[in-house]
Amino acid sequence: MKYFAIGLLGLAAFLGGSAYAQNTPQMNLQRIKISAGMHLIDTQVAGTPEQRSIGLMYRKEMPQHEGMLFIFEQASMQCFWMKNTALPLTAAFVADDGTIVNLADMKPQTTDSHCSKQPVRYVLEMNQGWFGKKGIKEGAKLGGKPFEAR
Repeated sequence: MKYFAIGLLGLAAFLGGSAYAQNTPQMNLQRIKISAGMHLIDTQVAGTPEQRSIGLMYRKEMPQHEGMLFIFEQASMQCFWMKNTALPLTAAFVADDGTIVNLADMKPQTTDSHCSKQPVRYVLEMNQGWFGKKGIKEGAKLGGKPFEAR
């Protein structure tokens, strides 16, 4: 019985830790700098399936010059939603060469799908309104290491 109780306590601690981790924003991702025209963006990179599935969930704020760059293994149709995301965001769906294919404004805490108009490898999420304030539209090119010819 003693071992059963110890095992039960261990399981409870593990599950409690997992629940905590699931409600915690990811803050320690790799960072890279990219550019949009003359504007420099400090991005956190979501490059693994787990990092991409959490994205910017549970964040309370994000500085205006920061964003999250989602990198996928290959170009495909990408769709995003805002479940557990409190920040209003704009997603830029980006082709391999850094060209913005389309932009989508996304309302917080919704499960509406926001999809790329064509297959893309990259999605850049910024605070909603950032692209408009900077005059960056569909067809604009992002610069930086991810978009350099391979």
